[in-house]
Amino acid sequence: MPSISVVIPVYNSQDSIGLVIEKLAEVLPTLTDTFEAILVEDNGKDNSWEVIQQLSQTYAWVHGIKLMRNYGQHSALLCGIRHANYDVIVTMDDDLQHPVEKVSDLLNKLDDGFDVVYGTPEKEQHGFLRDVASQVTKIVLQGAMGTETARSISAFRVFRTSLREAFADYRGPLVNIDVLLTWGTTSFTAITTPHAPRTIGVSNYTFGKLVTHTFNMVTGFSTLPLRFASFLGLSMTVFGFILLFYIIVIRIVILRYDVPGFTFLASIISVFAGAQLFTLGIIGEYLARMHLRIMDKPAYIIGQDTETSPEKTT
Repeated sequence: MPSISVVIPVYNSQDSIGLVIEKLAEVLPTLTDTFEAILVEDNGKDNSWEVIQQLSQTYAWVHGIKLMRNYGQHSALLCGIRHANYDVIVTMDDDLQHPVEKVSDLLNKLDDGFDVVYGTPEKEQHGFLRDVASQVTKIVLQGAMGTETARSISAFRVFRTSLREAFADYRGPLVNIDVLLTWGTTSFTAITTPHAPRTIGVSNYTFGKLVTHTFNMVTGFSTLPLRFASFLGLSMTVFGFILLFYIIVIRIVILRYDVPGFTFLASIISVFAGAQLFTLGIIGEYLARMHLRIMDKPAYIIGQDTETSPEKTT
């Protein structure tokens, strides 16, 4: 088995992250002789960082990183991925919903020649609205990634560390690990894994956050909205010419009717004005992202690191 780096973003999980590490301590030695766990604390509101510091003292293979502020799950993942030292990276959540014992199944599938393997949940266990938002996100991501496997993505994934070279120079506040992985490979697959209901704490990924994440993802890593805006503009133009032909040729020339229709005219103007404003809004979103990139705003800033702490022992 190859050497393994497990990357876990941590946010408000002081009661569960220790249990996750205990499970990893049981499973990882059965898979490989060389492994590590990188816990990236995303500046939460509880005592997760203190727990991570204690875990790094207890387990020499646990590496803790604390970000300066809350940057989001994918930025925390990017930080951990860049700090990974070994051949294969495993990413998972901090809430005990991903089955640690199934890491071996993901690794076995990776040995079949794939570069990225997802552990797709048999059944989502987040609640109705969260599950619906998750499915919509996957549909949108399929368009952004251009691969069918996007419908099977999960935060429980295994991939070859060498893939990070494809996005080694990426900078920017909008991060999506799954899209970045497509910059390095098209060899994706997925297997079905159990997905336990959350028993400790509550999910920090609300319906609203998922919607925002989906919108940021599709405008940050895809030109699909711009193409849709172009299609909408073309459709409105064609509709306008058809309407003009109807009014001038059929109503006035052929039937010789007057065209009073203020209500109809006002409705048409409203439709066209709405389409124009919608298109301008999409263009504005892209300009905003260009503005953020020009500012060179980083995806994350590291505040503390247990590897550089004087109390760290091996």
